[in-house]
Amino acid sequence: MARVATQKLSRERAKELLSKVEAEIQGKSQGEVREAVTKLLRSSVPTYTWVGIYLLKGDKLVLDAWSGPSPTEHTEIPVGKGICGFAAKAGRTEIVSDVSKDPRYLQCFSSTKSEIVVPIIADKGVVGEIDIDSDQIDAFSLVDKEFLEAVARKIARYCV
Repeated sequence: MARVATQKLSRERAKELLSKVEAEIQGKSQGEVREAVTKLLRSSVPTYTWVGIYLLKGDKLVLDAWSGPSPTEHTEIPVGKGICGFAAKAGRTEIVSDVSKDPRYLQCFSSTKSEIVVPIIADKGVVGEIDIDSDQIDAFSLVDKEFLEAVARKIARYCV
């Protein structure tokens, strides 16, 4: 079932959510943090229809935690392949406003219209990433990018 969003993430809401992320990760194990963050992000932002955290294992991204209608068939993605693999290789956030127009896109769900992938970077470089799909075209803004990059910094130590 598609969720209807009325507006994009505001700076004020992003600040509130970052505080919730900080509170949510207190006293939890690494795995619990990743699970909690995926659930919190998906339930708190209407345009986030699927949220996953991949961890870097050798030359592959391996799906570790997710929240959404179903798991993706892409539980392992080689670094450099697809939008997720490209973001991991480049070490930078990728926003795709319309996945149907990006040849790198690996389809997970037929309902996905846009995607944002945010690398999780620790001392030794990329250790994972946050991958978010939306059922809306152009669902992600600079506010989403800045917010999710802040979330990635907060959870980096839970991803090594």
